[in-house]
Amino acid sequence: MTNLAAAQTLAEVGEIVRVEARRLTGAQGATFVLREQDRCFYADEDAIAPLWKGQRFPISACISGWAMTHDETAVVPDIELDERIPLEAYMPTFVRSLLMVPVGSPAPTAAIGAYWSRHHRATPRQIAALQGLAERTAEAIHRIGLGDAPWAPTFSNR
Repeated sequence: MTNLAAAQTLAEVGEIVRVEARRLTGAQGATFVLREQDRCFYADEDAIAPLWKGQRFPISACISGWAMTHDETAVVPDIELDERIPLEAYMPTFVRSLLMVPVGSPAPTAAIGAYWSRHHRATPRQIAALQGLAERTAEAIHRIGLGDAPWAPTFSNR
């Protein structure tokens, strides 16, 4: 399933985004993160090892939150050298560099992350590809709404 325009639920959007983000960037991992007021919910992921699927973090304490609150793409070639990265959450994982894009400018409701297992500066092509995916994702979220978001009783966390 790769067509965001055909997605009917946020769970379907997450499934599509996680796969497409990896395919478009060549990353070893990808996440689909939803904004939940002052928290970030890691709704879905596709990665070579488990990351944070199903977990919530304060929006002020994670890079996805930074991308959403600043409505800005974050390019992090080395997680150990970037003050926006909560190292205690990242060091146990394979992630050593990342690209995080907000979804839904000017008031992002989500973010998409791509993760590499080595130091890597995302290329302009990778950045543009993930930003394009974010634009299509924002359209899908706008069409579907947040009624089946993870905090709603009907959300299906497959």
